[in-house]
Amino acid sequence: MKEFIVRLFSLLAIVGVLFGYNEVLDVRAKDEEIAKLNAQLEVQSSGASSDSESGSDSGDGAGYKDGTYTGEADGFGGTVAVEVTVKDGKIEAVEVTSAEKEDSAYLAMAEDIIPKIIEAQSAEVDTISGATFSSTGIKNAAEQALEQAVK
Repeated sequence: MKEFIVRLFSLLAIVGVLFGYNEVLDVRAKDEEIAKLNAQLEVQSSGASSDSESGSDSGDGAGYKDGTYTGEADGFGGTVAVEVTVKDGKIEAVEVTSAEKEDSAYLAMAEDIIPKIIEAQSAEVDTISGATFSSTGIKNAAEQALEQAVK
């Protein structure tokens, strides 16, 4: 009988630990989701405030001086550096020149933002879902580079 009670207590302890561990995992998943949503809100709100501040000059490309400009910003894993080429007053190319600590899968997805920047003739474009932080790094670095082109 004593052995049965010890085994029962051990079984209950194991079940309790498993339920507790699952609770911890659920809380972590929720915290990560909240952090992602907060980051998306910050990106969207900063884009909206930049749009309202910049007026009609942000997307027409007429204000850009020809040349090659560089910019850096934080991405998912570290600093992302880009080179923006402006020709005839328009954004012709955006190239990621350095992203050493970025996860290659996220970076590959995030580079889908480059055609959007060229098409919009502005860095004020939506980020790439699934690679939000990496695409935000490219977007912010391009925006920094373009700030040099309008001066």
